Amino acid sequence: MFPLTLLGLLFITARTDHKKKKGTNQAATKEETPSKYDSMFQRGDLLEVPRTLFTHFGIYLGGGRVAHLIPDILPVLSDDEEALRQTVTNNRLILGVIAKCASVRVDTVEDFAYGSEIIVNPMDKVCSRPPLKGEEVADRAEKLQGSTAYSLLWYNCEHYVMYCRYGTCMSFQTFQFCKTVKKFILSQRSAKVTAVLGPVLVLYLGVMSLYSALVIVLVPFIIWMAS
Repeated sequence: MFPLTLLGLLFITARTDHKKKKGTNQAATKEETPSKYDSMFQRGDLLEVPRTLFTHFGIYLGGGRVAHLIPDILPVLSDDEEALRQTVTNNRLILGVIAKCASVRVDTVEDFAYGSEIIVNPMDKVCSRPPLKGEEVADRAEKLQGSTAYSLLWYNCEHYVMYCRYGTCMSFQTFQFCKTVKKFILSQRSAKVTAVLGPVLVLYLGVMSLYSALVIVLVPFIIWMAS
């Protein structure tokens, strides 16, 4: 992980602004209050929000609150609970992805959706496992609150909600991404490109040897056989 001291400089201004604000985010409070969203969603519903480059997921807890896993660097840098309760900014999110740290937090529906349309229980149609009871789903989501490790491919927000609602930790987004990468790499075209670029690169760098010759031959051959 890169030096956290350097990263902390990015949040000096942010923490100063947070201290000036009142803690208006009521999503993290334990006491549930009635909300207009209670007529739209049920406790334990899986909520999906389309984003520009990915899809974000959360579990509805009732009272207009949503539990979701989101990359966040700030818990590593600060213990200021008032600042941590604020909506996760893009800077916090991106640095959290790089540092592989995240948190399961509870936010309002508005903060979770971030202006996007909300889709309810889309995974019920594609998951082979039936959903658990709503109360059990919500209990699981609440018990996992707090800081956690993060992986863009192996543990993201979709893994979290799939475990809570279906009891299985998987991600269709990850599956599709890996499938696309595999299709691109393990193709006959990639084998041909590798077979041409390998010798050219070796000759250009002047590192021709028995080992480099084996690599030039074996890598395109393996890709070709796997394609």
